[in-house]
Amino acid sequence: MVLGWGIFARTAMLALLSTTALHAQQPGAAIFAANCAGCHGADGRGGEHAPNIATAPEVQHLLDRELAGIIRYGISGAGMPAFSTLKPQEISDVVSYLRVLQGRGDIIKLPGDPKQGEALFFGKAQCSDCHMVKGKGGFIGSDLSFYGADAKPDQIRAIILDPDKNLPADKKATTVVTLTGQKITGMLKVKDNFSVSIQTPDGAFHYLPNSELAHVDLYSHSLMPAGSTLSGKEVDDLISYLLRIGDENSKGSSTHSAKSDDDDDN
Repeated sequence: MVLGWGIFARTAMLALLSTTALHAQQPGAAIFAANCAGCHGADGRGGEHAPNIATAPEVQHLLDRELAGIIRYGISGAGMPAFSTLKPQEISDVVSYLRVLQGRGDIIKLPGDPKQGEALFFGKAQCSDCHMVKGKGGFIGSDLSFYGADAKPDQIRAIILDPDKNLPADKKATTVVTLTGQKITGMLKVKDNFSVSIQTPDGAFHYLPNSELAHVDLYSHSLMPAGSTLSGKEVDDLISYLLRIGDENSKGSSTHSAKSDDDDDN
């Protein structure tokens, strides 16, 4: 029993040392250790003087550019100092290393081809009819430029294959029927005690007083078609594209934001 525990302990220690060494190879690791670890802890999970920034959801959900701004300017009144002396690339490296500590920094490998996924997004899959990426595409759906930076592959796959089941309610369409029998389906933009405003897929906005409505079916279904027309390989391609473009845009916005701020100071 003692021998078994010794082997287990040694194996666990070797795994820990291996993980630590892997993390230390990250460009931002040394900068994080010198400037951040003293307060936030070497693993980012909080210390005596600063909160957990590794597993706290409110920090994980921040975009890279938002994290870069916090590092550069600090948070007034919260004890977070500004690190304005760090170069833009150094700030970007720290953000990338923090993502590793959060469990998001490793490159997600899928059998899909991002290039083929891009062709699908703007072609056969018709995603761009409703969704935009980097200013190109439709507007009735969410802008997906940064979506892949936060979303998990299984989450994206579930939404593609069955959007009615897996999309959040506020991303689904609303249908209204007027007293005259007119039926309008689109994305709900405004709903109050007096009226409903809906944007239909053609881009038109419909303002409808409540007094003229016979029925309102909130978030009844998804405008997004199920991905049953796509092969398994095509779904992988599409997921890979969304992950890649989200990661690139998120990292690019971090570096661009820091560089722009640096230029403003000169």
